[in-house]
Amino acid sequence: MTHSSSAQESQFPVSAAAQALHTKLLTLDSHIDIPWPDQKDAFEDTPARRVDLPKMHRGGMSAGCFVAYIGQGPTTDAGHAEAQSQCLAMLDVINQMQGTHNGLTARVCSTVQEILTAHTDGVLAVIPAVENGYAMGDDLALLGQFRAKGARYVTLTHNGHNVLADAAVHRPSLGDKPENHGGLSALGRDAIAEMNRLGLVLDVSHASKKSMLQAVAASRAPIVASHSCVRTLCDHPRNLDDEQLDALKDAGGVIQITAMPAFLKPKPDEGKRTANVADFVDHIDYVVKRLGVPYVGISSDFDGGGAIEGWENATQGVHLTQELMNRGYGESEIAAFWGRNFLRVLKAAEDVAG
Repeated sequence: MTHSSSAQESQFPVSAAAQALHTKLLTLDSHIDIPWPDQKDAFEDTPARRVDLPKMHRGGMSAGCFVAYIGQGPTTDAGHAEAQSQCLAMLDVINQMQGTHNGLTARVCSTVQEILTAHTDGVLAVIPAVENGYAMGDDLALLGQFRAKGARYVTLTHNGHNVLADAAVHRPSLGDKPENHGGLSALGRDAIAEMNRLGLVLDVSHASKKSMLQAVAASRAPIVASHSCVRTLCDHPRNLDDEQLDALKDAGGVIQITAMPAFLKPKPDEGKRTANVADFVDHIDYVVKRLGVPYVGISSDFDGGGAIEGWENATQGVHLTQELMNRGYGESEIAAFWGRNFLRVLKAAEDVAG
């Protein structure tokens, strides 16, 4: 899906100044799904992928959080065992996305210093992460295994409640009630404590409002919403409302606005839902006005459903940089959105663990 056509370029013109700034910055996408089963094509420019390492290189992207995504299944011993096994296998695949192949060099990075060093060295930084606490089942020891494989955050839930917490979107097909726990379970609180000990950032995207607010209160380290948007602008249960945004700021966390049309704009009465880079930056503007520059960043959810007009794959991130410049943001602010805010939260988690 290489949508870098001349029509796309004419619709989203890029100035020399924007291109130069984008190339200079440490640009980090905080949520990218990997294809599964693995196709061993991360170092190839693959039409079926919105993100691969060649696209990141061509698009001036410095770093990406590649997630081992585990869909919610039954909360049984068998379900948990399967989720644990698949997650560990996916993290192994992400750890193979390094070395030099086809003229490109990538490095798996598990600390902020390693990410900064990779950027200085001019190599792509691959940052492992886990999407859905279901991946640990009911065994806290799995969190240590995730961290040992370089994971930097764990998303508390996905769609559907798990044994840790209630999700923003429940799954009656899995036997979910609207709430199973009233937010966090006792095991969920234990998992947060263990994540703090290990330096794993708690990701509250997909969590219910009660789960999210309780998680903020329970965590000793700042939290992240790795791929969410603003509920005031688009009333979707996956988005964060003003109370949640204020709690995120109070905890020193960050919301990473994501390129999911359903989270960016309400569905029109007629026609297809669409969204573009201007709609995306509207959500950044909102967070900046309410919370300030340090509390918002950028994610794509590419290869997990994310894509908008002007940012349809990893080659087109410069269109966001141009739109941010058009809105009057300066270099330090754009650098904060494109990665520095997210790295601050990762570093805070390292400090708490240390």
